[in-house]
Amino acid sequence: MAQTQTHDDHTYFVPHGSRWPIYGSVAMFTTMFGVANWVNENAWGKWVFFTGLALMVFTLFRWFADVIGESLRKLYSNQVDVSFRMGMMWFIFSEVMFFAAFFGALFYARMLSVPWLGGDGKGIATNNVLWNGYDAAWPTNGPGLIGGHFQTIPAWGVPLLNTLILLSSGVTITIAHHALRAGRRKDLLIWLGATIALGASFLWFQAHEYIEAYTHLNLTLGSGVYGSTFFMLTGFHGMHVTLGAIMLSVIWFRCLRGHFSKDHHFAFEAVAWYWHFVDVVWLGLFVFVYVL
Repeated sequence: MAQTQTHDDHTYFVPHGSRWPIYGSVAMFTTMFGVANWVNENAWGKWVFFTGLALMVFTLFRWFADVIGESLRKLYSNQVDVSFRMGMMWFIFSEVMFFAAFFGALFYARMLSVPWLGGDGKGIATNNVLWNGYDAAWPTNGPGLIGGHFQTIPAWGVPLLNTLILLSSGVTITIAHHALRAGRRKDLLIWLGATIALGASFLWFQAHEYIEAYTHLNLTLGSGVYGSTFFMLTGFHGMHVTLGAIMLSVIWFRCLRGHFSKDHHFAFEAVAWYWHFVDVVWLGLFVFVYVL
């Protein structure tokens, strides 16, 4: 077990005897094993999935609690702080690559595959023989009309509102950060709480948008290539907003308990970085998915 002491700048704290990596590995295996069987229509796969998910939440909660406790006991030196910062930077970079893959799929389908099926370039033979008369216009569910006819969601309704909400949340979390650095704890809690509320509002409007798409527009995940890319991009972004809102809520309670000082508050900064990343990704979604 770690000893309660303050380390200097040249000491790197290494935890001993941590069981959480093993728990996390078991949780991930159980979760994926459950998913694999669930999608293959094994009824018990759903319960295995939720068991693994519950174990994962428990593991993360306890693991983060240990890290918070070690930080409050001042076991971390400046070298550890730099390590945390580099780790968060690489994590956000991995998230950038994650969304780049989906944006790349959207670009490939829209700018290359669909025009090719419509007879552009070397697709002339394909268009004449297989899909004669196919109009290569976007949005589309392909020449096979997979999922049937559908309507798209107008960009200047709920998507624009959600854009304004997320941009506003980027402002409120920045104000909260300045309040933390200035030692104004009341303002910190108010503006951080406002950020959480804006994130929750975004999710509420997105859920309303999904309900509208499925019930009135016949726009579903099965609506060909457009439905797949639309829900994959916006759905994964919504998942990131959910995780970000949860992290912000945890930080709010930590601020309430006085865990951070104006000079030492990397956990707050890490979540703020993540939230700004979520904002930037949404701007790309709004432009390339809804507007263009």
